[in-house]
Amino acid sequence: MSAAFVHLRLHTEYSLVDGIVRVKPLMKAVAETGMPAVAMTDQSNLFAMVKFYTAAMAAGVKPIIGADVLLHNEKEPGQPDRLVLLCKDRVGYLNLSRLISRAYTEGQQLGRPMLQRDWLAGNTDGLIALSAGREGDVGLALLSGNIDVARTALARWKACFPGSFYLELQRTGRENEEDYLHAAVKLALEMDVPVVATNDVRFLTASEFEAHEARVCINQGRVLDDPRRP
Repeated sequence: MSAAFVHLRLHTEYSLVDGIVRVKPLMKAVAETGMPAVAMTDQSNLFAMVKFYTAAMAAGVKPIIGADVLLHNEKEPGQPDRLVLLCKDRVGYLNLSRLISRAYTEGQQLGRPMLQRDWLAGNTDGLIALSAGREGDVGLALLSGNIDVARTALARWKACFPGSFYLELQRTGRENEEDYLHAAVKLALEMDVPVVATNDVRFLTASEFEAHEARVCINQGRVLDDPRRP
């Protein structure tokens, strides 16, 4: 793995039902591969922040604080969009903290904390936003062939995060991934939006995949071989 690559999307065990990465082994792995930094983007929380920051500094790794947040989807309330927010500085951290707190106190839907899009207005200073790839509104529109909808969504995000919004590109072997990649690169060139390569990290080694899947199944109330699993 190239030392120039930095993981910007990673769920630790503090994502509770969608990640099993432990902080200390993570920092050991990051240091061993020569990565200069690593991000923590747990699902709708900052529970691991202090532990993550302390371990990163001890390992000589730059910690990047962030979160993988859910956005209310008016057309399909049960299928929220995703957005990844990363802190540039203290102002960004304070804004992210306020947004997550508001999601828990005012945005609970179907047992999950969600952000309303209009809450972002005036609260994006110090934050970098990643599009969440195929799970964000731009990606979903691209995969469904709604290019105009994707353009509109991307223009809105550019205005909301001036100079700080990136289209995520991932190659993790998932269904329709190549279709998304080609469409996203084309749209990024058309609308002059930077792209960033991420890897949706949930575990550290291939041998941990089944443990992660078991944890997800427990949360979903399903068994591993259930054909209805998404």
